[in-house]
Amino acid sequence: MLAEPDSGTVSVDQNWRLRADPELIAAWTPAQLGSVLIHHVCHLLRTHGERAQAAGVGDDEARTWIRAADAEINDDLVPAGLDLPGRPVLPQDLGADDGLLAEQYFEGIRGGRRPPAAGPGGGRRGDTGVRSDQSEWLDCGSGADGMPRAGERPGGLAGWQADLLRRQVAQDVIAHAKQAGTVPAGLLRWAEEILHPKVNWRRLLAAELRRAVAQVAGAVDYSYRRPSRRSTVAADVVLPALRRPVPEVAVVCDTSGSMTEDLLAMVLAEVEGLLRALGLARQVRVLACDTAVAPAQRVSSARQVQLIGGGGTNMGAGIAAAVALRPRPAVTVVLTDGYTPWPDRAPQGTRVVVGLLGAGAPAAPPWARAVRVEPD
Repeated sequence: MLAEPDSGTVSVDQNWRLRADPELIAAWTPAQLGSVLIHHVCHLLRTHGERAQAAGVGDDEARTWIRAADAEINDDLVPAGLDLPGRPVLPQDLGADDGLLAEQYFEGIRGGRRPPAAGPGGGRRGDTGVRSDQSEWLDCGSGADGMPRAGERPGGLAGWQADLLRRQVAQDVIAHAKQAGTVPAGLLRWAEEILHPKVNWRRLLAAELRRAVAQVAGAVDYSYRRPSRRSTVAADVVLPALRRPVPEVAVVCDTSGSMTEDLLAMVLAEVEGLLRALGLARQVRVLACDTAVAPAQRVSSARQVQLIGGGGTNMGAGIAAAVALRPRPAVTVVLTDGYTPWPDRAPQGTRVVVGLLGAGAPAAPPWARAVRVEPD
């Protein structure tokens, strides 16, 4: 949190930094301050800044957009009992129904079906929400409308870090919804859409991973590491027991100069979610690779991965390093833009699933199972 005396507002920027006027928040109760923080975090979680730019919101429409974004948030928070100071905007203030998106509220206001009232929900002199008794614009910041403010400096969270944080919040929301307590319906719906996206390439990647893992996990063989329970009736003969292996999984990440961290981190988070669903999250080892391969990182969350590199590209080196791991991974996932030399033949002892990042990525070799990954 950054203190901005005399600003008269609380706001968030696009890099997840919160700015606040100390005099303003000193007049609020702890419950009100907490509610305002949740309100602003919801702007970031729901990517209102990026969505405003996609909707073509101009400088003269910023306050209208933030009113619409506040309505999308507050129709969940206010019924849940959050104590937002002032008079927070609700869909009924815009002549609209609950449960709609900011884009729908915005088009309704822009189309003239309801004249805009004053101010979005950032908080000025004790008010949070679109409607203000002083008819002032309450600025939520660039994190709500995507338009940089004067004085914003580099820093904060990178885009790929914000994406991973959104996924973690979504996981926590769904976990809380399964326990005692209540979660606002809109927030739960957002979390489910984040963790269970309905995009074809994700279904294909999930199917390929499940197929590769099932082929290994379903293979059983005899092993003397654990004697059979029937050995008790076989006198001095030690009988082997059937063993069902738990597959090890390696993920080779292309970190060459042609890769964007945002797209790579997004796909890595998807792979982590799929493996977690398969019960294999603790089995994941990640190797960052350009022309050289960084040491393998055993991770339980995509947030722990360090994507280092930036040179040329050779995914063959990454696959060879994965095969050399002990224990050897049963499945190796390669995430790349495809501009790389490949080995002439399939590696021994591991099944390879290639995620080709971008619609224009060159094809993967025929010995690998390939999924073409396109950004949303």
